[in-house]
Amino acid sequence: MQWFTIDSLNQIDTPCLVLYKDRIEKNIDRAATMVKEPGNLRPHVKTNKISEVCLMMMNAGITKFKCATIAEAEMLARLNAVDVLLAYQPVGPKIVRLLNLSKQYPSTNFSCLLDNMVAAVDLSAVFSDAGRQIRVFIDLNTGMNRTGILPSAAYDFLDALVELPGISIEGIHVYDGHLTAPDPELRQEQSDAAFKSISPFIHYFENLLKRLPIVVAGGSATFQTHIKRAVECSPGTFVFWDWGYKQLYPEMPFEIAALVITRIISIVNASLITTDLGYKSVAAENPLPRIHFLNAYDARPVSQSEEHLSLQVPDSTRYKIGEVLYGVPVHICPTVALYDQAIVVQNNKVSGTWNVIARKRALIY
Repeated sequence: MQWFTIDSLNQIDTPCLVLYKDRIEKNIDRAATMVKEPGNLRPHVKTNKISEVCLMMMNAGITKFKCATIAEAEMLARLNAVDVLLAYQPVGPKIVRLLNLSKQYPSTNFSCLLDNMVAAVDLSAVFSDAGRQIRVFIDLNTGMNRTGILPSAAYDFLDALVELPGISIEGIHVYDGHLTAPDPELRQEQSDAAFKSISPFIHYFENLLKRLPIVVAGGSATFQTHIKRAVECSPGTFVFWDWGYKQLYPEMPFEIAALVITRIISIVNASLITTDLGYKSVAAENPLPRIHFLNAYDARPVSQSEEHLSLQVPDSTRYKIGEVLYGVPVHICPTVALYDQAIVVQNNKVSGTWNVIARKRALIY
């Protein structure tokens, strides 16, 4: 029997997210092996958003995590995670939410990103007025051009941060998601050049604060380029992997561990079938195809709407109404966020369900 075809899955309602626990365990172990020790990993939990998956990482010796939302931070705190970095610059009400979270879970060391003085002053005021401190990482922009301060402007920024109460400056955050070259040697060269651009600032940080900064670097595409550096690597997609990364980076040792299953609901004509996998059920930010089917390899997605995905096939008579198709999403992270629950498979048997708890914007205390 092929690893993805599980008889009992044919009895569930579709669309559905399916996670293969054995493969997740292998991916976690392989990532930890690549960086030599779990302490060099700070996985980003935005991909999985699931308590049980985070516990699997903690059981593998991983103690530091990165997250994108307050809800994800709270999920980790509920698990007694030691170190949680909110890889986001909190502004407005998010600052108060972060303060309240730090009060609610005092055993977890929270931190966040900063890249400008307006946000820094607001963050400082809220935490200092409460008589508390928040750890911060300076977010550097090395070419992603999404967030972060340019390295050339970071010197004055650091000088100003030192004067603010309620803030403890821990280190530097460098996300290089713009480095996506399929050639691993070229990707390494690009990563080396980007990291070289921040080396003078690292030395300045050390001289000013009399200690080396903690450097959090990389994502799933680039963390392999950082493993020989004194940094904490922060991949996220590695835990489930997906079609996009599998095709771009075949040298990476990770296995696909998450599928979306769908059911054929209509046979339109001799070469067109329709499934119930609309863009409410799989990440839709990429152009078609957004999913590839393991048991219908020649099925080509040609149109998609909220509740439907139509597939061009060589011969529709090979398919049956109600037949289940197993698909690998091109982008797994936003796909997971579309589901309240995931079906869990272990040893080729359905073993239960996991709640995708941190897909919520806020958890209830």
